[in-house]
Amino acid sequence: MGNRARLRLGRAHTCSRPGGAGRAAPPAPPPPEGRPGLPRTRAAANPLPPARPAENAGSRESTAACPARTAALLQGTAGAPAGVPRCGIAALRLARCAQFSGEPTSYTRFSIARQTDGDNSHVEMNLAADEEEGGEIGRPEHLHAGMPPPRRNGKNLCFVIIAALLLLLIGFLIGYLSYRGRTQRVNRCLDGSGNCEMTPTASYFSDDGMEEEEVPGPRILYWPDLRNMLSSKLSTARLEANLRQREGKNSFEAGKVEDESTASYIHDQFTSFRLDDVWNDEHYVRLQDKGSKNQVVIVEDGEEVLESPDAYVAYSKSGTVTGKPIYANYGRKEDFQKIRNMRVSMDGAIIIFRAGKITLAEKVANARKEGAVGALMYPGPSNDRRADSYVPFGHAHLGTGDPYTPGFPSFNHTQFPPVESSGLPQIPVQTISREAAARLFGKMDGDKCLQEWTADILGCKVTVSSSSKMTVKLTVNNVMVDRKILNIFGVIKGFEEPDRYVVLGAQRDSWGPGAAKAGVGTAILLELARVISDVVKNDDYKPRRSIIFASWSAGEYGAVGATEWLEGYSTTLHAKAFTYINLDTAVLGSKDIKISASPLLYSLLETVMRRVKDPANALDNLGNRVGLDWIKKVVPLDLDNTAYPFLAYSGIPVVSFGFYDEGDEYAFLGTTEDTLANLKRKTDNLYSLMLTAAEVAGQIALRLTHDHELFLDIDRYSDELLSFQEKLWHVNANVKELGLTLNWLYFARGDFQRAADALRRDIENSDRENRIVRRALNDRMMKVEYDFLSPYLSPKDTPFRHIFFGRGKHTLKSLLENLEQLAVNKTSVDLNELKEQLALATWTIKGAANALVGDIWNTDNEI
Repeated sequence: MGNRARLRLGRAHTCSRPGGAGRAAPPAPPPPEGRPGLPRTRAAANPLPPARPAENAGSRESTAACPARTAALLQGTAGAPAGVPRCGIAALRLARCAQFSGEPTSYTRFSIARQTDGDNSHVEMNLAADEEEGGEIGRPEHLHAGMPPPRRNGKNLCFVIIAALLLLLIGFLIGYLSYRGRTQRVNRCLDGSGNCEMTPTASYFSDDGMEEEEVPGPRILYWPDLRNMLSSKLSTARLEANLRQREGKNSFEAGKVEDESTASYIHDQFTSFRLDDVWNDEHYVRLQDKGSKNQVVIVEDGEEVLESPDAYVAYSKSGTVTGKPIYANYGRKEDFQKIRNMRVSMDGAIIIFRAGKITLAEKVANARKEGAVGALMYPGPSNDRRADSYVPFGHAHLGTGDPYTPGFPSFNHTQFPPVESSGLPQIPVQTISREAAARLFGKMDGDKCLQEWTADILGCKVTVSSSSKMTVKLTVNNVMVDRKILNIFGVIKGFEEPDRYVVLGAQRDSWGPGAAKAGVGTAILLELARVISDVVKNDDYKPRRSIIFASWSAGEYGAVGATEWLEGYSTTLHAKAFTYINLDTAVLGSKDIKISASPLLYSLLETVMRRVKDPANALDNLGNRVGLDWIKKVVPLDLDNTAYPFLAYSGIPVVSFGFYDEGDEYAFLGTTEDTLANLKRKTDNLYSLMLTAAEVAGQIALRLTHDHELFLDIDRYSDELLSFQEKLWHVNANVKELGLTLNWLYFARGDFQRAADALRRDIENSDRENRIVRRALNDRMMKVEYDFLSPYLSPKDTPFRHIFFGRGKHTLKSLLENLEQLAVNKTSVDLNELKEQLALATWTIKGAANALVGDIWNTDNEI
């Protein structure tokens, strides 16, 4: 092992092959005397190695014999596998020989020397053991002189390859660390909540790739700065200009000229705001239009026309029916129960109810269950007596979307079998004015209404007397039409997670002028698109996630445009859209605040309201106005709210915020008199209220795209489940009498609580600067809402599968009603149905808990 081998990289060296030898390299110049870091292994005057310790004496013979085998190594590589160089096999065998020879490792030196003769195109590496400066190259000085020098070129090439790979790896690591340091700058910001801001910066390289210049990154926008910027840029003048676009037009009915014209205007506005992308979404839907005259007639010794309104109820069954009139207050289940308690038969009757509490579609569905053949609805009370003569429009579909393509997106009805939604009413339905309702009550001679039913209208009667011959004849002549509708979209793409987005939407169509119904929301939508785009394009805000602005058509028919969009992208939207913000009917008054939201957004909404000024008192904020117990006043979403299908069908968290006057509703909503003048008469500070609503919606959207962690409070659902469990305690005894138990449901609730706690700990202990980890944690949070959609039901047959906010026997509300019915009448409860309800609720909650945990091996499977 006293030989010295010198390998040269580049053009100066080739691996030795049979029939030829590699070219030997000249010796490298010796290192300068006294150079630190390069100690010489022996003195130049001493040609022999120094004496080794006694313990190594036994290995000298094998050590000396090892080079003697070198000459034969290449001869033994003839049988090497194809593609493996013989020089590599020889080098490996030489290494094994040295390994077992007992040669001390202290006699080996690895050095790299650059040529100094002007040719710097290659690098020389010296591998030396007991190297002698003046010895003959390639000859071991302590062996017999007659031994031929071994072939070294194969071994040299292998060392060259290994050294080159090491150099490449080291260079890559150094370059990667340097690049990462230049391209990422972590900034932490505090706004009182502990949230931090990370803004990526960019490195710019010169054209020759050798020199680099680090350009300062964009200005960092901390959350307080961004919030104040939004507030300062929102303009009441712009909001007013947007709203006045609807002036002088009588109708914006879906799919007709004015609706398409408004859609084109919104598209152009989005484009002028320089949104990243603007597009249309077309659907061909089946709607209902008014045909010939609809009429309500009183029949008693002749016929008297009560009213022939211009308004109509979409999806009503066409035809003529006759029956005795029965008043059912709001048309709720409890109202019908009170009528049954009076022993009044409702078979073949025409039911009358007033607007409010529940949707028209729900009222009609309840009336049909009682055996009614027709239904009439009149508006609720108003301090504006002019409204007594106006008739509202409406729809009677107990659902959302196109009822003739249930569960599927509408694109061409000729491609679908003749199916229809089970939510269609199957009885004629018509709206009438308050004046007509008062005249009808005046003709009825039966029992007076209950005291709690009489506050709405004078002369209220439940029905006619048994001796009366009076009946009501209802004629509806609505016709079906196929129309193309357009949804308009614009997007500001996120810089970090463009495939995660918050959606802001507003209904565009209306049967009348629709100032409050559609105009206010559309005006706010356009203003938010303008301001947020301006903040991104001109003020260096880099949203982490995308913001989509949506203008829906056919909202008057039951959120048709929004639902068809959700159905068309049902496989992806729930995994990408994490919040929907509804802007419809944001201003219907000024005295009170109406909030409907998913529990996941309660904390964010509360935080935002405490940062937005109260338009009625600039020195106060909305948080103080709603009070500390505002959650108790949250209004459940109904079918007429565009946000409802987002929550109950797609499992996307939603929020709907607006101003109204409790007990004094805006009487012109949904009528042909929903004009800007009437809306301004209702509230004298219309535009400041619109500005406040826009600021609330804008802050929610920006906060959800600004923070590292999604502002979704999963603990709120733990509270909701605990509250539900507390409502069940008083029915435990009744359940046990049936041989059942609620323990499984309680265990599932506990599992969800523990899973929520575990996720919160994971978030607190995670590295917020690690995008992969942060995205995984955010995805677990945003899926919570979707996981409350019961997976055991068909979306086609039961579209609203949410166990909290859905519709059907699978909901917690329906389960509670059945359990409470046990205390009233056990025989009225279907035991098998109750068992199914318990199973659906238990395993849906358990599934939500498992999904919240994340990985399958972390789930708690103990029952």
